[in-house]
Amino acid sequence: MKRLKSIYNSERFLRILFGSALFVVLCMGGLAYKYIRDLSESFKMVQHTYEIHIELEKLTTLLKDAESGKRGFIISKDTTFLSPLLNNREELAETLKNVKTLTIDNPEQSANVVVLEKKIDESMAIFDLTLAMAKDSLAHTQEFRNAFTRGRFTMNSIRNKVNEMTRHENELLKERRDESSESLSNAPLMVYYTLIISLVILLITYAQLSRSLKVLRNKNEQLETFVESTNQSAMISKYGNWVWHIEDQIFEFSDTLYRLLGEAPQSFEPTIENFLKYVHPEDRERFMEEVDQMYVSQELNNLHYRIIQKDGTRKHFKAFAKLFKDSHGHHRLIGTTTDITDEKENYRILEEKNVELERNNEELASFNYVASHDLQEPLRKIQTFISRLEGKELDNLSDNGKLYIDRIKTSASRMRSLIDDLLQYSRTNRSETSMELSNINELIDTAKHDLAEVIEEKKAVISVDILPEMKVIPFQIKQLFLNLISNSLKYSKEDVPPVITITYSKTKVSQMPWVKSVRHKSYHTITVSDNGIGFDPSYAEKIFVLFNRLHSKGTYSGTGIGLSICKKIMTNHNGFIQAEGTLNEGATFTVYLPIY
Repeated sequence: MKRLKSIYNSERFLRILFGSALFVVLCMGGLAYKYIRDLSESFKMVQHTYEIHIELEKLTTLLKDAESGKRGFIISKDTTFLSPLLNNREELAETLKNVKTLTIDNPEQSANVVVLEKKIDESMAIFDLTLAMAKDSLAHTQEFRNAFTRGRFTMNSIRNKVNEMTRHENELLKERRDESSESLSNAPLMVYYTLIISLVILLITYAQLSRSLKVLRNKNEQLETFVESTNQSAMISKYGNWVWHIEDQIFEFSDTLYRLLGEAPQSFEPTIENFLKYVHPEDRERFMEEVDQMYVSQELNNLHYRIIQKDGTRKHFKAFAKLFKDSHGHHRLIGTTTDITDEKENYRILEEKNVELERNNEELASFNYVASHDLQEPLRKIQTFISRLEGKELDNLSDNGKLYIDRIKTSASRMRSLIDDLLQYSRTNRSETSMELSNINELIDTAKHDLAEVIEEKKAVISVDILPEMKVIPFQIKQLFLNLISNSLKYSKEDVPPVITITYSKTKVSQMPWVKSVRHKSYHTITVSDNGIGFDPSYAEKIFVLFNRLHSKGTYSGTGIGLSICKKIMTNHNGFIQAEGTLNEGATFTVYLPIY
């Protein structure tokens, strides 16, 4: 997985690097294009300024020609001086129109053109007036002189406005020349920078490609080793692989799959028809039904079938397959076929063992019957005759005889307790009893009722929390609390009334580090604490071992089975029981029942 991740990271880095290089080149190309476009625009603007200059000069020239012609006519009365004036009117209008068109994108110049147009109209009106007066021989009048003077002033204002527009265009021309010069000087530098950055990126890309190729070679060598190791593992584990290329509708068998069929690798064409020849005749129809379903659903779930090799050997196979989509969008069904012949044989042996185990359980049940009836019958007779012997012959016995009678009674009583506890332990082993939702408080009350005489005799105080209903085996949980309370009463301090406290809480599995299984998230937690003699903490695990006792028979009675029964009950419930104790301070038993 780490190898694949390393390859993917390298591939991702190359893609990022290539994308970055492409982005930088595009950006630099865009900048270069912008500089070239700006340079071209600057040339156009310079040319535009020259055109305005030409039209303005042409406009001034036409007005001067008109003025000169008018003066020549006034002085000489020669009408030939009026010919340029009459011809220039249309050209003057066209020139003014051209100036207006060329300056339409410049608001300031457009405003100047409007003013200039008004002044030219005014000048032409004065020109027509003075010309008419000159034709009528009124040139000597005061009115003519006033009009002629006003015409000269108007002409001067036109010249001033033209000069103003010319100066404005000259300023624009200077700015555009400067921009053109800057663009011309920056363009080679931008091209140079573009080439340098592109070269650096290419070098980095080459270095990364070289490094990636080296890594890829190493990974390929490791992959070859892994493939060989996988092949060897497949041979040992008896499984083979196959691939169905869905788009191409072809199959591919691994060498180990051929070997499972008892054939040499790649000894026949990998097709369903050729493989079907090895399938057991009784399984072929079901096999093809599953294959047909596989073609439709594009998956195969645990197909079991038998095959017959050429030498007649029969094998049990199991096939499984899942759909896989590669990075190119190709769909493949990758399958595994496993030889489960040994597994089938082991299952058969296990079935035989289960039959034998059931037979042993029946024998154990018979033993329980014998223990509960046949063994207890002679024990009852022994106890009956000892009772009669005590009643009728006790006075005739010597002191030693009386001592022997007491020991026989004690041994017989212990024998009965041992048989009863063994029967109880064997009943606890039965797992066929189903669980049911039960009132735990009632089960504890029943256990207390069975121990009522001992509780009253020892003046014990038992306090119990209100417990919720739980899913349990009722008679086993009742026996659990009966044993735990009885244990606290038995190991109480002399002349100190026992105090037994039963509390309830809930515990999450995260708070139980000793639990290896996580089948249940939470547990009912019940603690049974007392103020008895306690025990050494080092015996916390040993006290649950069958027949294990921490005290001598003479000091405290018991068979050493009670806590073992508690342990077995908790095992039957998938729960846990733990013990904590301190000498002369008491003991605490904690029961964990899973919450379903």
